[in-house]
Amino acid sequence: MIHDSVIGCVGSTPMVRLSRCFPEPDVEVLAKLEMLNPGGSMKDRPARFIVEQGLADGTLRPGMRLVESTSGNLGIALAMAAGLHGLSFTAVVDPKTSPTNLRLLELFGADVEVVSESDEAGGYLHARVRRAQELVRSIPNAVQINQYANELNWQAYHETAGEEILDSVDGPIDYLVAAVSTTGSIQGIARRLRQDNPELEVIAVDAVGSVIFGAPAGPRQIPGFGASRVPEIYDPGEIDDVLHIADAESTAGCRRLLTTEKVFAGGSSGAVIAGVEHLISRLGGPARIVTVLPDRGERYLDLVYDDEWAASLPDPWQEPEAVTP
Repeated sequence: MIHDSVIGCVGSTPMVRLSRCFPEPDVEVLAKLEMLNPGGSMKDRPARFIVEQGLADGTLRPGMRLVESTSGNLGIALAMAAGLHGLSFTAVVDPKTSPTNLRLLELFGADVEVVSESDEAGGYLHARVRRAQELVRSIPNAVQINQYANELNWQAYHETAGEEILDSVDGPIDYLVAAVSTTGSIQGIARRLRQDNPELEVIAVDAVGSVIFGAPAGPRQIPGFGASRVPEIYDPGEIDDVLHIADAESTAGCRRLLTTEKVFAGGSSGAVIAGVEHLISRLGGPARIVTVLPDRGERYLDLVYDDEWAASLPDPWQEPEAVTP
């Protein structure tokens, strides 16, 4: 197939069996390699979906400006989609955004605004969102994407990734294990998988320090994983269980995945690997587990793949806190 642009290449990512990382004979772990999207992450899906739906229904028109608070991946994806469809894009970021992501945003044509003062939660998310709202009010023909409240976020994964998983997996799926930030991907995929697998159990992997599921707020070092606010699109009825994974355990998961499978993935993928390991430890029988590896490892070379950074993290080696949503 020949596409008209790189945005047409979003989706149809492959799945791989993680039998070297998880060699248990009665457990099959199948991972969707979302880092192979053209923009490098699963966020290509909602970026394409939101932009193309907006252009189709008239809420977006060429020449308009998109504005979004982002730590990197969605911003990169929106810059790509906007530029290919005649739109402008402003990314509102913070000091924790990696130099690599900042450079990628610039290369993809985004205007970048950095929020430098932390907010009332001790992080930057609330401050970034407020700045994005201010920009939309002050810039003519500007629209905020608002990934935490945009129903098109989860719908993108329902219509694409969820459908692709069902096309690839022959037979029932027992568990979906996925990392969360906006909850769009886990909910969209879960809703589609449950149409064919009504007994599916959905396990959210969240960061220690994230407040999405009612845990106490705390410092988090891995961008794009967890959140300091509860997303408006989050529906507690979609999640069966939650595992909170510390930064150091996410880092160890990334390195285990690279060592065993030679899959070079980002920080939240390491958290997923740790979460799957905890799930397997409490299984009472055979199971098929589907998971999603959100982005590439190159964007985390100065974080989870940096030995000095990894050594500075607190000791995580205790059973992660389980929260019933």
